[in-house]
Amino acid sequence: MKAGYLAFLADPMWFCGLRFAPPPVKKNGKGEVFMRTTWLGAAIIIILIAAGSYGLYLYLKPAQLPEHVLYGNGHVEATDVKIAAEVSGKIIENRLAEGEKVEKGALLVRVDDEDLQLQKARLEAEIAALQQESERTGRELQVWQHHLKTAEQDYARNKGLEERGSASPKWVEDAENSLHEAQGRVDELQAEIGVTGKRIAALRSEYDLIAHQIDKTLISAPKAATILAKAVEAGEYVKPGQIVAVLADLTKMELRVFIPERDLAKVKLGTPARIRVDAYPEQLFQAHVGRIDQEAQFTPRDIHMPEERVRLVFGVTLLIENPESILKPGMPADAWILSEPGADWPDRLFVPD
Repeated sequence: MKAGYLAFLADPMWFCGLRFAPPPVKKNGKGEVFMRTTWLGAAIIIILIAAGSYGLYLYLKPAQLPEHVLYGNGHVEATDVKIAAEVSGKIIENRLAEGEKVEKGALLVRVDDEDLQLQKARLEAEIAALQQESERTGRELQVWQHHLKTAEQDYARNKGLEERGSASPKWVEDAENSLHEAQGRVDELQAEIGVTGKRIAALRSEYDLIAHQIDKTLISAPKAATILAKAVEAGEYVKPGQIVAVLADLTKMELRVFIPERDLAKVKLGTPARIRVDAYPEQLFQAHVGRIDQEAQFTPRDIHMPEERVRLVFGVTLLIENPESILKPGMPADAWILSEPGADWPDRLFVPD
């Protein structure tokens, strides 16, 4: 070893194999040659360099997922529910607070209903007046119906007497006129009652519409959800169709990933999946395949590598279990799909290179 060290000091380039000419031969006090020892040291160093290079290659070699695990990425999404005003008016109460959870039926916004209440009161008064008028007409109709019955009896009696020669034609004529008068008045009152009834029905329809609009001044949550955004403030004037809030059920999130066409047969509805987001790198969220696109498309442009964008892919929507509402819309996420039924998850899930 001392001889090899002396050879290295004499000519390091040759010792490392970078020069083909051997260094000058040196002898010890006994005249021994150290050429063989020098070549042996060079060979060992070359072997060590090769082994180190191979080990570095193995260390830097891109890791591969098992064949039964498919990878995808995207952004976590939630199904938004846009709440809009259905009547116009000024907002007099606003309970919206972004990020707050609300139960189904909880009041979010209240619109001023003073004008609608006045219209409702007016309609109530008109309906009541027409009902009274209809009742009065009904009582009068009963009287004339009694007159009509009496007139019918008088006419019949006088007509019979006339046939037996006991009554003059004038009596019969007067009885007939009374009969026609009573019948005409009964018909007139019945028609009047019919018209009044139709007016009452129309007013009641208008009343129901106003009452329904008053109910719409109370804008409530259609389901249990989280308020993502509020679009109005108290005192603002809103019109029908104007968005006042955006809600979402954060306990049911979605992640849309894209699977290459060659792997589509491995994905079925209900196939289990796992999700990880940058905000919680140590936590895996359970998910499953909820929807699979029926038509292929080219890889979306937001995929990083240009060469990946020319492949045909199918969109796959993963439904994520998020009971504590930890995940938020817009979070970038990685997803792994266990494509082989009954297979075990690998010990470590990572993003393939």
